[in-house]
Amino acid sequence: MKKIIKQSEPRSLVEHRLQSNANYDNYPDKDKLRESLLKEQGYICCYCMSRINLDEMKIEHWQSQTQYKSRQLDYRNLLGACMGNQGARPQNQHCDTRKGDREITINPIEGDKNCENLVKYRPDGKIYSDDVSVNHDLNETLNLNLDFLKKNRKVALDVVLEQLRKKFPDKTWTKNIRQKVINELSDKDVNVYYSEYCQIAIWYLKSKL
Repeated sequence: MKKIIKQSEPRSLVEHRLQSNANYDNYPDKDKLRESLLKEQGYICCYCMSRINLDEMKIEHWQSQTQYKSRQLDYRNLLGACMGNQGARPQNQHCDTRKGDREITINPIEGDKNCENLVKYRPDGKIYSDDVSVNHDLNETLNLNLDFLKKNRKVALDVVLEQLRKKFPDKTWTKNIRQKVINELSDKDVNVYYSEYCQIAIWYLKSKL
């Protein structure tokens, strides 16, 4: 999970909130909202970090519309999420699709608790946390340890490590070299994209500094 730094919300969302009887359902410019969420998240899902795009994503309410009606148009409550195996059995769903209206402790949006400091990874792609509540969020509510998600994270890590091995075959990965790769993975590319599942490699390299 990668920290999301919220940026300016769409003007159409601001204007819509000012109208009487405004709610999420009657907001007409959701594509503009999707575009804003995609750009600030680097086109990766707010939870699993898989690639998302305008045609394949959901607008996630971190605090659900059902229980927090006052926040349904609050931009700081809105995130871009993958489809999460929508339509599959609950045990095979993940991210927002699995979460539904349930509340979670972990929040990708920047705040007092940086999600990147709460989430850890194992070399096999498993995601976990030493915080019991957060660990429950990751495993149960968001279901982020499905086999294919673990495999995808492992592949993302292996790709970065293989690139380092090819460039530095003697494995002399100095602190500066590792920090440079961390910086590259932490930044969006020229197309405003993050690498899929980038945080596992960032976390691994940081743990070796």
